[in-house]
Amino acid sequence: MLNDARSHGLWEKTAPPAPLTRRLEDSVSADVVIVGGGYTGLSAALHLAEAGVDVRLLEAAEIGFGGAGRNVGLINAGMWVMPDDFPKHLGDLYGERALDLLGNGPYLVRELIEKHGIACEFEKSGTLHLAVGPQGVKELEERARQWQKRGAPVTILDAAETERRVGSSAYSGALLDMRAGTLQPLAYARGLAAAAIEAGAKLHTGSAVTETSEAEGRKIVRTATGEVKADWIIVATDAYSTGPWEAVRREQVHLPYFNLATAPLSDNLRRSILASREGCWDTKDVLSSFRMDQAGRLVFGSVGALRGTGLSVHKNWARRSLKRLFPQLAEVEFEAEWYGKIGMTDNALPRFHTFGRNVIGFSGYNGRGISPGTSFGKVLARHILGEITEADLPLPLTQIEEPGFRPIKEAYYEAGAQLAHLAGERF
Repeated sequence: MLNDARSHGLWEKTAPPAPLTRRLEDSVSADVVIVGGGYTGLSAALHLAEAGVDVRLLEAAEIGFGGAGRNVGLINAGMWVMPDDFPKHLGDLYGERALDLLGNGPYLVRELIEKHGIACEFEKSGTLHLAVGPQGVKELEERARQWQKRGAPVTILDAAETERRVGSSAYSGALLDMRAGTLQPLAYARGLAAAAIEAGAKLHTGSAVTETSEAEGRKIVRTATGEVKADWIIVATDAYSTGPWEAVRREQVHLPYFNLATAPLSDNLRRSILASREGCWDTKDVLSSFRMDQAGRLVFGSVGALRGTGLSVHKNWARRSLKRLFPQLAEVEFEAEWYGKIGMTDNALPRFHTFGRNVIGFSGYNGRGISPGTSFGKVLARHILGEITEADLPLPLTQIEEPGFRPIKEAYYEAGAQLAHLAGERF
């Protein structure tokens, strides 16, 4: 996007075309204005429009430009933190409420894909969280125990079954989560956009918000070429926030993450690697993830940015890693490469903020945007529709707090990933 081949890589090459949109160039009125064209904003627009609400969505660049169009494409349940940590951080009421919403989030994604016929390479064969060594097995056994006591369909697999499913003997076991799956993330975002337009929402791209104000009890949201007057504003910009809500970005520490995609593999190789199309990631501190796309490309990713010296360091590390994991691949070349930013909060949990009367938003998805973004978008729609009150929301209201030494931490993560990958997989 925007003439940058490393922004969306394979996903831009293989996604269906985006629905036709135009820049906001008028002074218009609406019931709700949504800022941000990712999963949260698009889900909110769809659910509001289906309820007959007059909705305008403003996206600074293109639909799915931020994390929605760059991620790995894993439809995960929950968040990175252990399930029992939700009530520890949020209290029993909000903790279990959020856990229930996010644990069932993949089902909402599936429902929307099937209802609206979204062509996004959807696979519902589950995900595999892969254990590296005995400590990894211990971590996954505890995670499974915490989910199972809440009735979740998760199973611990031994090393032999993990090898059979993955096609690699590198792992000591795995946690199989059958709520989860994979999809083509940019295609899903574009599909949500098309469904929202079909329902009556009006979407504007190339329409960055420059300022906001209030007059006669209504909100005014301005871009360089137009303005929207509305009763409500949904802030759905998350880690890519700029302009009036840049504080949302400053609340998060950016962790860079890259993906590389092979050319489509032969039929024999496809049968030997992830034959059932599960999405995978491991228990390492500097984790790796991999999955297959519909055409049989192996998409492999990890922490790091594909810029400067990082470009060669991370690609060379990826070749070494894949050779160790899947010797049958032999020498690997990549046909696409891209990276983006994961916004991390201090407790790895999302946030609910208000930015004034009738100005609300969720943010801080910590690398789990597909399911939480879709779910929180629906929650925001239900709140505006009056179906649930603020007291019924899945997260408590919190104030924005910028973490200390944020720029230093971000530089450290990018440099640290390079160092880890420079030395990694050499022995």
